[in-house]
Amino acid sequence: CPCNFEMPNGSPVFIAFRSSTKKNVQYDDVPDYKDRLSLSENYTLSIKNARISDEKRFVCMLVTEDDVSEEPTIVRVFKQPSQPEILHQANLLETEKLQMLGECVSRDSYPEGNVTWYKNGRVLHPVDDVVVINLQKIVDRTTGLFTMTSSLQYMPTKEDLNAKFSCIVTYFGPSGQKTMQSEPVVFDVHYPTEKVTIQVLPQSSTIKEGDNITLKCSGNGNPPPQEFLFYIPGETEGIRSSDTYVMTDVRRNATGEYKCSLTDKSMMDSTTITVHYLDLQLTPSGEVTKQIGEALPVSCTISSSRNATVFWIKDNTRMQTSPSFSSLQYQDAGNYVCETTLQEVEGLRKRQTLKLIVEGKPQIKMTKKTNTNKMSKTIICHVEGFPKPAVQWTVTGSGSIVNKTEETKYVNGKFSSKIVIAPEENVTLTCIAENELERTVTSMNVSAINIPEYDEPEDRDDNSEKVNDQAKLIVGIVVGLLLVALIAGVVYWLYVKKSKTASKHVDKDLGNIEENKKLEENNHKSET
Repeated sequence: CPCNFEMPNGSPVFIAFRSSTKKNVQYDDVPDYKDRLSLSENYTLSIKNARISDEKRFVCMLVTEDDVSEEPTIVRVFKQPSQPEILHQANLLETEKLQMLGECVSRDSYPEGNVTWYKNGRVLHPVDDVVVINLQKIVDRTTGLFTMTSSLQYMPTKEDLNAKFSCIVTYFGPSGQKTMQSEPVVFDVHYPTEKVTIQVLPQSSTIKEGDNITLKCSGNGNPPPQEFLFYIPGETEGIRSSDTYVMTDVRRNATGEYKCSLTDKSMMDSTTITVHYLDLQLTPSGEVTKQIGEALPVSCTISSSRNATVFWIKDNTRMQTSPSFSSLQYQDAGNYVCETTLQEVEGLRKRQTLKLIVEGKPQIKMTKKTNTNKMSKTIICHVEGFPKPAVQWTVTGSGSIVNKTEETKYVNGKFSSKIVIAPEENVTLTCIAENELERTVTSMNVSAINIPEYDEPEDRDDNSEKVNDQAKLIVGIVVGLLLVALIAGVVYWLYVKKSKTASKHVDKDLGNIEENKKLEENNHKSET
C-alpha cells in the first residue's frame, strides 16, 4: 500500500510503502518528511510536527494482482494566532480631531484571520472622518503564518472619557470559527471648557460674621483649568488665582455678588453671599449703683440682618418681661443679661450684662412683745439698707453693749436683729444700724417685766400686706355700695312723702274755690 501526495502541478510524490506479506515499511527519501512519517499496520499514515506545507492532497493506493485502487484526502492545517494587543497607543485624545488611536496586532495565524474594533463592547463601524480602520495581513515567507495589523483612526467626543477600547481577532480552527479578545484600553480624552461654575465652601445657607469662606471656581473641561479670575464686590478688576479664593473673618460688608471666569474673561458664573450680623447694645451696662427709690431706664437695642430673638436673664433665671425700674427696690438688685440670637443662623449669639446695685441708708423699726411665759420680752430691730448695715444694741440701764443677738437672713436688703431680756426695771434699748452711707439710731422704752405694756406688732411680709390691702379695698367698696343704696332709699322716701303732702294741699284749695262760687250765687239771688 503506497502513499503519496500531489505536487501543485498534479504529479504524485511517493513517500511511504507497506507490503501486506512482508510487513515491512519503506519510506521514500523526501526531505520535507524525513523522520516525520509513520505508517501503521492498519495502513494509517501519521505525520509529526505538522507544517503549513503539509496542507495538500494525499493519496492512498491499494495495489493487487488484478487491480490498482486509490483514495485521496485533503489535509488542512490550522494555527491559532497570538492574543491580540493594542500597540502604539495614543498618549491622549483630543475632541474634534481625527487621530491615530492605536494598532491592534495578532501574530502567527493560519489561515489568515480578521480584526474588529470595539468601544464599550460595541462594534466600531467605519464612518468617514470619524472612524477610519485599515487592516493589513502579512505572511511570513519562512513559516507561512499570517500577522494581522488593524489601525484605528478616531475622532473622540468628551463622552469618550473613560471609554474602553478593545479589538477581537476572528480565526478558524479544526472545529470552526473562533475569536480572541485584547485587553481593554482607556484613553485620556481632552476637551475644552464649555461652562464655569462658582460655589461657596463650606456649603452653608447661613454665613455669619467671623466665618472663613472659600470660593471655588471650576470648569467642565479636561484637563480642568487651573487659574481663574475672581470678581469681589468693591473691586473693579478680577483677582487672578488658582481654582480657590479664601476669605477669612468676613464682615457684613462682604455681602454681595461674587463672580469668576476663565483668565480670558469668558464663561462667567456668579453667586450671591449674605453675611449675617447681630449687634446688641445694652444701656446702661456693666456695674451700675443707684439709690433706692430712684428710676432707672434700661434699653436693649438690637441690629441684625434678619429677625432676632431677645430674652432677659436675671441671676441665671429667664425673665418673662423686660426689666423696668420706675422706683428701685432692693429686690431689683442683681445681674441682668440681655441675650439675643439670630433665627436660623447657628452660632450667632450676643449678650451684655448689667450688674445693678441698689444702695440705701439704714432704715430702722423696732417692735417688742412679751413672751408667752411672761418671764421675758423679745425686742426686734427691723433693718433695711444696702450695703448690709452692722447692728449694735445698747441698754441705758446698765450702759453695757448687748453682744448676744440673733439675726435673720439678709434678703432683698432686709433683715432683723432680736434680743430677749427680762428687765427688773424700766430700761431704754437702742438699736444702732450703720453702713457705708449713714449711721441710724432708734431707741425704745421697755418696762420692767412685772409691768404690763402694749406690745408692738411685728412687721408682716409684703405678700400679707398686699392681701390685707386687697381685703380692705374690697370691704371699702362693699360699704360704699351699701351707703349709696341707703342714701338712694332715703331720697326716694322723702320724694314720695313730699308728693303726698302736695296733693292734699291741691285738693283743699280746689274745695275752697267751689264753696266760694256757691256763696256768691246765693248772695246774688238774695239781692234780686
